[in-house]
Amino acid sequence: MLNTKQVVVIGLVVVLMTALFSLDIKGLISPEKQQNDGARGGASKNMELSIVTLESVSVNAKQALSANLAHQITDLEDALKDASSVDKLKLQKQLAQKWDDVNVPAPSAFYYELIANIDKTYASWLKAGDKFTNAYQNTQDSLVQPALVQKAIVAYQKAEVLQPNSLDAKIGMGVAYVSGTADPMKGILLLRDVVKEDPKNVKANMSLGLFSMKTGQYEKAVKRFEVVISQTNQPEAWFYLASSYENMGMNENAIGAYIKTKELAADPGLGQFVDRKVKELKKVD
Repeated sequence: MLNTKQVVVIGLVVVLMTALFSLDIKGLISPEKQQNDGARGGASKNMELSIVTLESVSVNAKQALSANLAHQITDLEDALKDASSVDKLKLQKQLAQKWDDVNVPAPSAFYYELIANIDKTYASWLKAGDKFTNAYQNTQDSLVQPALVQKAIVAYQKAEVLQPNSLDAKIGMGVAYVSGTADPMKGILLLRDVVKEDPKNVKANMSLGLFSMKTGQYEKAVKRFEVVISQTNQPEAWFYLASSYENMGMNENAIGAYIKTKELAADPGLGQFVDRKVKELKKVD
Protein backbone atom coordinates (compact mmCIF):
# COMPACT_ATOMS: atom_id res chain seq x y z
CA MET A 1 0.00 0.00 0.00
CA LEU A 2 1.29 3.44 -0.91
CA ASN A 3 1.82 5.97 1.83
CA THR A 4 0.37 9.48 1.62
CA LYS A 5 3.56 10.99 0.26
CA GLN A 6 3.73 8.46 -2.58
CA VAL A 7 0.12 9.08 -3.53
CA VAL A 8 0.73 12.82 -3.74
CA VAL A 9 3.81 12.28 -5.87
CA ILE A 10 2.03 9.96 -8.26
CA GLY A 11 -0.87 12.38 -8.49
CA LEU A 12 1.58 14.87 -9.97
CA VAL A 13 3.29 12.47 -12.36
CA VAL A 14 1.41 13.76 -15.41
CA VAL A 15 2.51 17.29 -14.60
CA LEU A 16 6.08 16.07 -14.19
CA MET A 17 5.95 14.39 -17.58
CA THR A 18 4.85 17.65 -19.16
CA ALA A 19 7.70 19.47 -17.44
CA LEU A 20 10.20 16.81 -18.50
CA PHE A 21 9.48 17.24 -22.20
CA SER A 22 9.25 21.03 -22.04
CA LEU A 23 12.86 21.34 -20.88
CA ASP A 24 15.93 21.15 -23.12
CA ILE A 25 18.82 18.95 -22.08
CA LYS A 26 21.77 21.18 -22.83
CA GLY A 27 24.14 19.65 -25.35
CA LEU A 28 21.39 17.41 -26.77
CA ILE A 29 19.56 20.26 -28.47
CA SER A 30 20.18 21.81 -31.87
CA PRO A 31 23.74 23.10 -32.46
CA GLU A 32 22.43 26.58 -33.32
CA LYS A 33 20.42 26.87 -30.11
CA GLN A 34 23.27 25.40 -28.08
CA GLN A 35 25.72 27.92 -29.56
CA ASN A 36 23.42 30.85 -28.82
CA ASP A 37 22.69 29.63 -25.30
CA GLY A 38 26.37 29.04 -24.69
CA ALA A 39 27.30 32.56 -25.74
CA ARG A 40 24.75 34.02 -23.37
CA GLY A 41 25.45 31.50 -20.62
CA GLY A 42 29.21 31.96 -20.55
CA ALA A 43 28.89 35.67 -19.94
CA SER A 44 26.22 35.38 -17.30
CA LYS A 45 27.30 32.25 -15.40
CA ASN A 46 29.35 34.03 -12.78
CA MET A 47 26.62 36.63 -12.32
CA GLU A 48 24.02 33.87 -11.84
CA LEU A 49 26.12 32.16 -9.20
CA SER A 50 26.76 35.40 -7.33
CA ILE A 51 23.15 36.59 -7.22
CA VAL A 52 21.68 33.24 -6.16
CA THR A 53 22.42 33.24 -2.44
CA LEU A 54 20.83 31.96 0.73
CA GLU A 55 19.51 35.44 1.40
CA SER A 56 18.01 35.89 -2.06
CA VAL A 57 16.23 32.53 -2.16
CA SER A 58 14.99 32.95 1.40
CA VAL A 59 13.55 36.41 0.75
CA ASN A 60 11.73 35.18 -2.35
CA ALA A 61 10.48 32.02 -0.65
CA LYS A 62 9.10 33.84 2.40
CA GLN A 63 6.82 35.87 0.16
CA ALA A 64 4.80 32.72 -0.53
CA LEU A 65 4.45 31.77 3.15
CA SER A 66 1.87 32.82 5.68
CA ALA A 67 2.80 35.81 7.83
CA ASN A 68 3.18 33.57 10.87
CA LEU A 69 5.56 31.09 9.18
CA ALA A 70 7.59 33.88 7.61
CA HIS A 71 7.92 35.54 11.02
CA GLN A 72 9.10 32.28 12.63
CA ILE A 73 11.82 31.89 10.00
CA THR A 74 12.88 35.53 10.29
CA ASP A 75 13.24 35.16 14.06
CA LEU A 76 15.52 32.14 13.58
CA GLU A 77 17.54 34.04 10.96
CA ASP A 78 18.00 36.97 13.34
CA ALA A 79 19.09 34.61 16.10
CA LEU A 80 21.62 33.02 13.75
CA LYS A 81 23.24 36.38 12.98
CA ASP A 82 24.20 36.89 16.64
CA ALA A 83 24.79 33.23 17.51
CA SER A 84 28.01 31.92 18.95
CA SER A 85 29.90 29.28 16.99
CA VAL A 86 28.46 26.65 19.33
CA ASP A 87 24.87 27.68 18.62
CA LYS A 88 25.22 28.26 14.88
CA LEU A 89 24.99 24.60 13.88
CA LYS A 90 21.87 24.08 15.98
CA LEU A 91 20.13 27.10 14.44
CA GLN A 92 21.17 26.13 10.91
CA LYS A 93 19.65 22.70 11.43
CA GLN A 94 16.45 24.30 12.77
CA LEU A 95 16.21 26.56 9.73
CA ALA A 96 16.90 23.70 7.33
CA GLN A 97 14.16 21.67 8.97
CA LYS A 98 11.76 24.63 8.98
CA TRP A 99 12.16 25.02 5.21
CA ASP A 100 11.79 21.26 4.78
CA ASP A 101 8.56 21.39 6.76
CA VAL A 102 7.05 23.88 4.31
CA ASN A 103 8.49 21.97 1.33
CA VAL A 104 10.68 24.80 0.02
CA PRO A 105 13.92 23.14 -1.11
CA ALA A 106 16.19 26.01 -2.21
CA PRO A 107 16.82 27.77 1.14
CA SER A 108 16.85 24.38 2.84
CA ALA A 109 19.66 23.28 0.51
CA PHE A 110 21.77 26.32 1.36
CA TYR A 111 21.44 25.57 5.07
CA TYR A 112 22.44 21.95 4.55
CA GLU A 113 25.49 23.25 2.67
CA LEU A 114 26.41 25.39 5.69
CA ILE A 115 25.92 22.36 7.94
CA ALA A 116 28.16 20.26 5.70
CA ASN A 117 30.87 22.91 5.84
CA ILE A 118 30.87 22.48 9.62
CA ASP A 119 30.34 18.71 9.82
CA LYS A 120 32.70 17.94 6.94
CA THR A 121 31.28 14.42 6.62
CA TYR A 122 30.33 12.35 3.58
CA ALA A 123 26.74 12.05 4.75
CA SER A 124 26.30 15.80 5.23
CA TRP A 125 27.72 16.66 1.78
CA LEU A 126 25.62 13.95 0.12
CA LYS A 127 22.52 15.35 1.81
CA ALA A 128 23.41 18.87 0.67
CA GLY A 129 23.79 17.59 -2.88
CA ASP A 130 20.43 15.83 -2.74
CA LYS A 131 18.77 18.98 -1.40
CA PHE A 132 20.24 21.13 -4.18
CA THR A 133 19.07 18.51 -6.69
CA ASN A 134 15.56 18.73 -5.32
CA ALA A 135 15.82 22.50 -5.50
CA TYR A 136 16.92 22.76 -9.14
CA GLN A 137 14.38 20.15 -10.21
CA ASN A 138 11.60 22.19 -8.64
CA THR A 139 12.32 25.60 -10.13
CA GLN A 140 11.64 26.98 -13.58
CA ASP A 141 13.64 30.15 -12.90
CA SER A 142 16.26 30.28 -15.66
CA LEU A 143 18.61 32.36 -13.51
CA VAL A 144 18.32 30.36 -10.31
CA GLN A 145 18.38 26.85 -11.76
CA PRO A 146 21.95 26.85 -13.19
CA ALA A 147 23.37 28.09 -9.88
CA LEU A 148 21.56 25.34 -7.96
CA VAL A 149 22.86 22.73 -10.41
CA GLN A 150 26.43 23.90 -9.84
CA LYS A 151 25.89 23.85 -6.09
CA ALA A 152 24.67 20.26 -6.33
CA ILE A 153 27.68 19.19 -8.37
CA VAL A 154 30.13 20.76 -5.92
CA ALA A 155 28.42 19.11 -2.95
CA TYR A 156 28.54 15.68 -4.61
CA GLN A 157 32.18 16.20 -5.53
CA LYS A 158 33.02 16.93 -1.89
CA ALA A 159 31.07 13.84 -0.82
CA GLU A 160 32.99 11.70 -3.29
CA VAL A 161 36.32 13.00 -1.97
CA LEU A 162 35.35 11.75 1.48
CA GLN A 163 34.01 8.44 0.15
CA PRO A 164 35.68 7.65 -3.18
CA ASN A 165 33.59 5.75 -5.73
CA SER A 166 30.35 6.54 -3.91
CA LEU A 167 27.57 5.44 -6.25
CA ASP A 168 25.07 7.86 -4.73
CA ALA A 169 27.39 10.82 -5.27
CA LYS A 170 28.15 9.66 -8.81
CA ILE A 171 24.45 9.35 -9.62
CA GLY A 172 23.76 12.83 -8.24
CA MET A 173 26.56 14.33 -10.32
CA GLY A 174 25.42 12.43 -13.39
CA VAL A 175 21.88 13.70 -13.17
CA ALA A 176 23.08 17.27 -12.57
CA TYR A 177 25.50 17.27 -15.52
CA VAL A 178 22.82 15.96 -17.88
CA SER A 179 20.00 18.14 -16.60
CA GLY A 180 21.69 21.49 -16.29
CA THR A 181 25.12 21.80 -17.88
CA ALA A 182 26.64 22.09 -21.34
CA ASP A 183 28.39 18.74 -20.85
CA PRO A 184 25.55 16.18 -20.64
CA MET A 185 27.67 13.30 -21.91
CA LYS A 186 29.82 13.58 -18.81
CA GLY A 187 26.72 12.89 -16.75
CA ILE A 188 25.56 10.03 -18.94
CA LEU A 189 28.98 8.39 -18.67
CA LEU A 190 28.87 8.70 -14.89
CA LEU A 191 25.46 7.03 -14.80
CA ARG A 192 26.64 4.27 -17.13
CA ASP A 193 29.61 3.68 -14.85
CA VAL A 194 27.19 3.18 -11.97
CA VAL A 195 25.18 0.65 -13.98
CA LYS A 196 28.35 -1.23 -14.93
CA GLU A 197 29.21 -1.59 -11.26
CA ASP A 198 25.63 -2.12 -10.11
CA PRO A 199 23.48 -3.23 -13.11
CA LYS A 200 20.25 -3.16 -11.10
CA ASN A 201 20.76 0.23 -9.49
CA VAL A 202 17.30 1.80 -9.37
CA LYS A 203 18.30 5.47 -9.35
CA ALA A 204 20.77 5.18 -12.22
CA ASN A 205 18.47 3.11 -14.41
CA MET A 206 15.52 5.42 -13.76
CA SER A 207 17.61 8.47 -14.67
CA LEU A 208 19.00 6.86 -17.82
CA GLY A 209 15.50 5.78 -18.77
CA LEU A 210 14.16 9.31 -18.43
CA PHE A 211 17.04 10.73 -20.46
CA SER A 212 16.43 8.09 -23.15
CA MET A 213 12.78 9.18 -23.30
CA LYS A 214 13.84 12.80 -23.59
CA THR A 215 15.96 12.02 -26.63
CA GLY A 216 13.40 9.72 -28.25
CA GLN A 217 15.31 6.49 -27.58
CA TYR A 218 12.26 4.62 -26.35
CA GLU A 219 13.61 1.08 -26.77
CA LYS A 220 16.50 1.94 -24.48
CA ALA A 221 14.09 3.61 -22.07
CA VAL A 222 11.95 0.46 -21.90
CA LYS A 223 14.96 -1.65 -20.93
CA ARG A 224 15.89 0.79 -18.15
CA PHE A 225 12.38 0.93 -16.71
CA GLU A 226 12.07 -2.86 -16.83
CA VAL A 227 15.15 -3.06 -14.61
CA VAL A 228 13.62 -0.56 -12.19
CA ILE A 229 10.35 -2.48 -12.07
CA SER A 230 12.20 -5.75 -11.44
CA GLN A 231 13.70 -4.22 -8.31
CA THR A 232 10.85 -2.08 -7.00
CA ASN A 233 7.26 -1.84 -8.18
CA GLN A 234 7.34 1.94 -8.54
CA PRO A 235 4.19 3.38 -10.14
CA GLU A 236 6.35 6.10 -11.68
CA ALA A 237 8.41 3.50 -13.54
CA TRP A 238 5.26 1.79 -14.83
CA PHE A 239 3.95 5.16 -16.01
CA TYR A 240 7.13 6.00 -17.91
CA LEU A 241 7.25 2.46 -19.30
CA ALA A 242 3.67 2.85 -20.57
CA SER A 243 4.52 6.19 -22.20
CA SER A 244 7.58 4.66 -23.87
CA TYR A 245 5.52 1.77 -25.24
CA GLU A 246 2.94 4.24 -26.51
CA ASN A 247 5.59 6.23 -28.36
CA MET A 248 6.84 2.99 -29.93
CA GLY A 249 3.34 2.16 -31.18
CA MET A 250 3.11 -0.88 -28.88
CA ASN A 251 -0.38 -0.02 -27.72
CA GLU A 252 -1.27 -3.31 -26.02
CA ASN A 253 1.87 -3.15 -23.91
CA ALA A 254 1.18 0.51 -23.17
CA ILE A 255 -2.37 -0.26 -22.04
CA GLY A 256 -1.16 -2.99 -19.69
CA ALA A 257 1.50 -0.72 -18.18
CA TYR A 258 -0.93 2.19 -17.77
CA ILE A 259 -3.42 -0.09 -16.00
CA LYS A 260 -0.65 -1.33 -13.70
CA THR A 261 0.22 2.29 -12.90
CA LYS A 262 -3.38 2.96 -11.93
CA GLU A 263 -3.53 -0.12 -9.71
CA LEU A 264 -0.36 0.80 -7.83
CA ALA A 265 -0.93 4.53 -7.52
CA ALA A 266 -4.53 4.45 -6.33
CA ASP A 267 -4.76 8.17 -7.14
CA PRO A 268 -8.09 9.48 -8.54
CA GLY A 269 -6.52 12.11 -10.79
CA LEU A 270 -4.05 9.71 -12.35
CA GLY A 271 -6.75 7.03 -12.57
CA GLN A 272 -8.92 9.32 -14.70
CA PHE A 273 -5.97 10.09 -16.95
CA VAL A 274 -5.23 6.38 -17.39
CA ASP A 275 -8.88 5.61 -18.20
CA ARG A 276 -8.87 8.24 -20.96
CA LYS A 277 -5.50 7.05 -22.25
CA VAL A 278 -6.58 3.39 -22.38
CA LYS A 279 -9.76 4.36 -24.23
CA GLU A 280 -7.75 6.34 -26.80
CA LEU A 281 -5.27 3.51 -27.35
CA LYS A 282 -8.01 0.93 -27.79
CA LYS A 283 -9.60 3.10 -30.48
CA VAL A 284 -6.28 3.25 -32.32
CA ASP A 285 -6.06 -0.54 -32.32
